[in-house]
Amino acid sequence: MTEAKKRTAREIIAGYDGPKIRIMEVCGTHTHEIFRLGIRSILPQNMELISGPGCPVCVTPTGFLDEALLLALEHGCTICTFGDLVRVPGSEMSLADARAKGAKVQVVYTPADAVAYAAQHPKEQVVFLAVGFETTTPSACLSVEQAKEAGLANYAILAANKTMEPAYRALKDSADAFLFPGHVHAITGAGVCRRLLAEGISGVVCGFTSREILTALAYIAAGMERGRPFFKNCYPRVVTEEGSPSGVALIRKVMEPCDAIWRGLGVIPGSGLRLREAYAAFDAEKKFGIPRMHGHANPACRCGDVLQGRCRPSDCPIFDNGCTPQHPVGACMVSNEGTCSAYYQYARW
Repeated sequence: MTEAKKRTAREIIAGYDGPKIRIMEVCGTHTHEIFRLGIRSILPQNMELISGPGCPVCVTPTGFLDEALLLALEHGCTICTFGDLVRVPGSEMSLADARAKGAKVQVVYTPADAVAYAAQHPKEQVVFLAVGFETTTPSACLSVEQAKEAGLANYAILAANKTMEPAYRALKDSADAFLFPGHVHAITGAGVCRRLLAEGISGVVCGFTSREILTALAYIAAGMERGRPFFKNCYPRVVTEEGSPSGVALIRKVMEPCDAIWRGLGVIPGSGLRLREAYAAFDAEKKFGIPRMHGHANPACRCGDVLQGRCRPSDCPIFDNGCTPQHPVGACMVSNEGTCSAYYQYARW
């Protein structure tokens, strides 16, 4: 990119005078960092940043929470989960509400902590809520391997793991270019983005520092000016072409693709992951005969539209008007990576 060598990233961004472009910052951490660093304030009017489904807690459907609640309240299971998920509302209540009713809900930092808890409490049926993209899925798979090797019959996972490549395709018409999440592609590699490029989907793998984000936006601006699909790995210190072969191999060994429901996006074929038959004993749905539940979110909440870039959180009638981080109505306000949480923290004044 000859032009990029002559001008700074900020100059390229400020000088963009092409048609209006919509850039989807897929990763929730990008959303928060872009706000925190004040990057939105320096963008020209014809360059718009919109948020996407890059928060795994946010895209987890209500029905998954209902299944977890059923396991806790009806089957007496101990639910091990990351902290954000505790306060996400299900159809009728959250896991925090269920805990107040006597359900056992343990906050853990890694799936390995859940395995350790199961080993230490052999009389309890322990279920880890496996929520996440390719970044965290290997650790969930490893926990199943560890439980199998240790002979822990009281450990299982309720899986809502998802993969990003099908989601990019589902959202290709929502944005002109993607800021691809660096942590996801540290596992999957940049090769995924090159496959998307062959399909006419543009984007840039982006890091999380101000320089990395500005560089990525400059490449997008320059790419849009050239008028043809483009891709650039602007996070080479972490993301390689092949990613993490061992991580990908572990996922493929323990899990297989399946259709998955995404909050706001509906069913995206082949975007989910479930345990393979060889690990069926650790599948909480099969182990406890839990039916697939669809759930119903609060109809006033517009999380689904926010996750598709169709609206800003401030367009939601209950944003900061009944829905706050202290009393969240939707998942996007709960999670530390949620778009509504970012807007509440940085952009509501």
